[in-house]
Amino acid sequence: MKIVILAAGLGSRLGNPLPKPLTTLKNGKSIMQLQIDNISACFDINDIITVVGFKKEVVMETFPTSLYVYNPQYDQTNTSKSLLIALKKAKNESVLWMNGDVVFDAKLFDAILPHIKNNTSFICVNNEECGDEEVKYRTDNNGFVTALSKTVKDGEGEAVGINFISSSDIPTFIRRLEEVDDNDYFEAGIELMIKKDKVNILPVDISAFNCMEVDFKEDLDNANKML
Repeated sequence: MKIVILAAGLGSRLGNPLPKPLTTLKNGKSIMQLQIDNISACFDINDIITVVGFKKEVVMETFPTSLYVYNPQYDQTNTSKSLLIALKKAKNESVLWMNGDVVFDAKLFDAILPHIKNNTSFICVNNEECGDEEVKYRTDNNGFVTALSKTVKDGEGEAVGINFISSSDIPTFIRRLEEVDDNDYFEAGIELMIKKDKVNILPVDISAFNCMEVDFKEDLDNANKML
C-alpha cells in the first residue's frame, strides 16, 4: 500500500504565505508533521508520497527524506489531477490518501485498519451537519456511497478528506480521474466510478475521533482546540 498526502494547492483561503500543510498548530508541529507522526505509528513512512506544487521547495526542505511527485499545473488544476499523478506512481498498489490540511487523531486508524486489511475501498465520514463548503455524501439501501460532492442535497454527513482505494479498484479510479475536469476535486472521480463502473465505496464513520479539515481560520482555531 502507498500513502499519499496532497500538498500542492495554494491554500489561499487561510491567508498564509506558506503552503497550508506547513501551518503551525498550537503544539508547535505543522499539520503535515502531525500527519506524518500519526501515519508512522501504524505504517511505514517510506511508503508516503507527497504531491507538491505551490512553493514546493519549502515543503521538500522541511521534510527532506520524504518522496515527492510534482504537479506543475498546481495553480490550474485541482486535487483530482494531483492525486492522479501520485496514483500513476503507485501503479497497482492500494492507496490511502489524505488532503494535506487534515488534522486528525492517530486513533482514527483503529477504525479504518480492518477495511484496509480487507482491501475494501472506503471514504472516512462523520455525521455532522455540513455547510456549503464541506464535501457531503449519501448512501443507498446497502450502505454504499451513491453521491459525493459539495453540492449533494440532504447529505448524511461530511467526507473528511481521508480515503482508501483498493488495489483492484485503482485502475478504474485512474481512468475516471483522467476523465474529470482539471478543476474537479478527486471526489468527482470517485463519484464517476460509482455511477459508471458500479464500484462499491464504503463510508466509514470516524465521528468518534477528532478530525478537522482546515480551510479557514475558524477551522484552524477548532483544530487547535482538539489538540
